[in-house]
Amino acid sequence: MEQTRLDRTDLAILGELQREGRLSNADLAERVKLSPSACLRRVQRLEQAGVLAGYAALIDPAKVGLGLQAFVRVQLARHEPDAVATFTARVNRWDEVVACHALTGEMDYLLHVVVQDLEHFSRFLLDHLLNASGVADVNSSFVLRTVKPPRGLPLGHLA
Repeated sequence: MEQTRLDRTDLAILGELQREGRLSNADLAERVKLSPSACLRRVQRLEQAGVLAGYAALIDPAKVGLGLQAFVRVQLARHEPDAVATFTARVNRWDEVVACHALTGEMDYLLHVVVQDLEHFSRFLLDHLLNASGVADVNSSFVLRTVKPPRGLPLGHLA
């Protein structure tokens, strides 16, 4: 994958949008010291290049009834392309999985699972994950509290 070249102004735009994605173009332009038209052109270029992959609201899971989060490590029984493709297709259909990462080491995947409660997690585990063919081992850890929530990428070192 080719890396997009970014200058200091691009990085400033990205930083501002990470902090406050609902900024108007006029406010964004003022913060990064550009004219509104120049700022809009840069934002559109960043969108077209896929650097700005989308805009989303940060929702507090507990306030919408999703009070339990778990990190689930999964080891597959087989690693042939068809087994991996089948597993990843399933993961992408499970709403409870908000992120999935392929790993090095003993376990193959790390799933971030967000559910209502322990009963919901148990149903997810039994009905989906443990029922999925090709899964050899599953290990879960529950989130006690979030010390640092995700807030964006560390762009400061790129300038």
